[in-house]
Amino acid sequence: MTEQVFDLVIVGSGSGNTIPDERFDDRSIAIIDKGQANGAYGGTCLNVGCIPTKMFVWPADVADEAREAGPVGVDADVTRTRWPDIRNRVFGRIDRYAAGGLRYRVQDCPNITVFQQEGWFLPAPASGPADGLHRLELADGTVVAGRDVVLAAGSRAVIPPVIADSGVPFHTNDTIMRLEDLPGRVIVVGSGYIAAEFTHVFAGLGAEVTVVARGPRLLRSQDDTISELFTSVASERWDVRLGTEVTGARTVGDGVEVDLTDGSTVTGDVLLVATGRTPNGDTLATSAIGIELEDGRVPVDEHQRTPVRGVWALGDVSSPYLLKHVANHEARVVQENLLAGWDTPSATTDHRYVPGAVFTRPQVASVGLTEARARAQGIDVAVAEQRYADIAYGWAMDEPEGVCKLIADRATGLLVGAHIVGYQASALIQSAITAMSFSIPAREFARGQYWIHPALPELVENALLGVSEDR
Repeated sequence: MTEQVFDLVIVGSGSGNTIPDERFDDRSIAIIDKGQANGAYGGTCLNVGCIPTKMFVWPADVADEAREAGPVGVDADVTRTRWPDIRNRVFGRIDRYAAGGLRYRVQDCPNITVFQQEGWFLPAPASGPADGLHRLELADGTVVAGRDVVLAAGSRAVIPPVIADSGVPFHTNDTIMRLEDLPGRVIVVGSGYIAAEFTHVFAGLGAEVTVVARGPRLLRSQDDTISELFTSVASERWDVRLGTEVTGARTVGDGVEVDLTDGSTVTGDVLLVATGRTPNGDTLATSAIGIELEDGRVPVDEHQRTPVRGVWALGDVSSPYLLKHVANHEARVVQENLLAGWDTPSATTDHRYVPGAVFTRPQVASVGLTEARARAQGIDVAVAEQRYADIAYGWAMDEPEGVCKLIADRATGLLVGAHIVGYQASALIQSAITAMSFSIPAREFARGQYWIHPALPELVENALLGVSEDR
């Protein structure tokens, strides 16, 4: 076997790819990454996740807003949507960017070698590697050794055995966006954020969508108020089958037929499986060097160090937050600590207030604790809900369904959670993130600055005042 030795080995080309900058020019670096479903370089977010999905969400938003403009006096029809043009717009940019990123690393970074294949750890001696190197074997037999190794291998879709073993064709987020044409009927199995976003995309662009949800609500990880409201609204928009599971699946002509636990059968042209994701740590043979996975994840401390000296981890492979902005934050922590040294880390990961958003219709965004979790932790909470319909811009939009829910510690007035369902929730949540991150009491945050009137941020302002009055 051929062995190549590097100062730093990075497994994954997503957020891990952002670590090497000019401060690492004096280090030899290997990047090991087999690529996405189509071999693309750059990680999940760029190629099959955050960015392309939002580029599909936007035209679905535009189409839905046109169809639903009647209450404000505008009668509009969407005569058709051009899926091939939408797809080509998305991947004409994404694929070019991914290819450019790979070309930059290969051609313009003389200290970096890219291996486009899988890699896994080779066993280390019981006393640890005598030369201080960690070794990974690649699919072609090459051995790559590094003094420092960063695991940033991401996650992958989970496929229920009843579908995986059925032999029917199915898609995940890795492949669904590359369809040649818009399908007439789509079956979506799942009830989380991926299911919600793709259901909006396909329904907004004109397909009939059936959602098969195992639980009693959609987006069950959200605050109960938000989850219940979203489920109610979604059930009016789409064919939502709650409390049901797939018991069988088979190919029928060019489509798929799925049997459900409620005794019904659903037929579609396309089957999308969106039942969660699992970390890729189990593909790395980490136990060979003494790292045992915890709940499927590579364990790390607050400096992103694993239990084995010289091995770091970040992103989906080690974090419970399967979010790109978290992976980017953790990559910056690893970057600083690689420069500072294993024994003298200078950066610490801050996971106190991790926000997230679901780009569906209506949007959902949250940060901090749900009301149920706050109460379970023994916090005496003050709670306020502000409806879009009760602010001036909500009147302009004729927005009947959106709400902002804030949860504060009654003793201190500090927010411990914020949850929004409605138009541009992903943008409106940012002010709550600011208040929480800088420990600004709700009333002080509301009264200590101007809020443009009449504008959507008044939704948060009024909720802040409401939670203050509840104290």
